[in-house]
Amino acid sequence: QVPVVESGGGLVQAGESLRLSCTSSLLAFDSYAVGWFRQRPGQAREGVSCMSRNGAPYYADSVRGRFTISRDSAKNTLYLEMNNLKPGDTAMYYCGNDRTIMGSASQLCTRPDRVGTWGQGTQVTVSS
Repeated sequence: QVPVVESGGGLVQAGESLRLSCTSSLLAFDSYAVGWFRQRPGQAREGVSCMSRNGAPYYADSVRGRFTISRDSAKNTLYLEMNNLKPGDTAMYYCGNDRTIMGSASQLCTRPDRVGTWGQGTQVTVSS
């Protein structure tokens, strides 16, 4: 059983939209911050958007105003709505939750090493 499953990636043109989903029995929204991360080839994994346990969002400067994070606690699912995609958004996208209880969204997004379990990711490719 795969603990974390990301989906929704694909190949789109610049300006288009995608909605990523992450389903995991490990996503304990009431106790841990959760978030989306991405990794471009040859680069370190970086935080894109995270949400604290009380629902407060955090966005990296590069995506603020274009991406929206949301969650469905009943479905144990985390979403990332991505609008006005740019070629620079091309990356493998992952989701995960903080290993430290009651951590903040910004703490998680700026420290991807805080994530407990990674999934296999979903590829997003944006052509110009």
